[in-house]
Amino acid sequence: MKLLLVEDDAPLAAEIAKALRAENFALDHAANGEDAQHLGETETYDAVVLDLGLPRRDGLTVLQAWRAAGRTVPVLVLTARDGWSDKVAGFKAGADDFLVKPFRVEELVIRLRALVRRATAHGASRVTCGPLSYESGLGTFERDGLPLKLTGLEWRVLSCLILHKDGVMPRSQLIERVYDGDADVDSNSVEVIITRLRRKIAPARIEGVRGHGYRLLPGDPA
Repeated sequence: MKLLLVEDDAPLAAEIAKALRAENFALDHAANGEDAQHLGETETYDAVVLDLGLPRRDGLTVLQAWRAAGRTVPVLVLTARDGWSDKVAGFKAGADDFLVKPFRVEELVIRLRALVRRATAHGASRVTCGPLSYESGLGTFERDGLPLKLTGLEWRVLSCLILHKDGVMPRSQLIERVYDGDADVDSNSVEVIITRLRRKIAPARIEGVRGHGYRLLPGDPA
């Protein structure tokens, strides 16, 4: 899964980015409102962490522009303001959740996972597909009730597939959600990850849909 972090406080942005990458999220970072608005309108993200007090364009203006452009990505707003009127303004602009500074990064991670899960129409925190289960609050996978050991890239691919298990995940979107924006991506890299995952998750399987992408199925074909 890939996130956009919009925060102009460099030390705080570095702390958040380190924590999110440690939880296997891919990440892009914008330090001002103009760059944030451009990235949000041109790239694909599973969720956005958006500070309100930004240089060059404030967070509420950025959020309003995204919603006016039809961008439905879940947005968690960071703010130093604890007033009810500020939260009302944020929700009216299209925010999905709020977190008031200072906060624990662990809480930020939990809230982001919940936003992504709800955005993919999964009400429960545990998402299953055959022998696989994904506990979105903790970010952990199990196969047949046992912990499944995954690399960071494998986790990103499998979490995308299980949260979109009722449809086909386009290859281009997998690439966008798996790698940081400045990563040098080999043309066959996703296929290599898919091959490794197929060995780890059987009897669940990943089916390639020619010309479209991949989908996660609960088991072997009848």
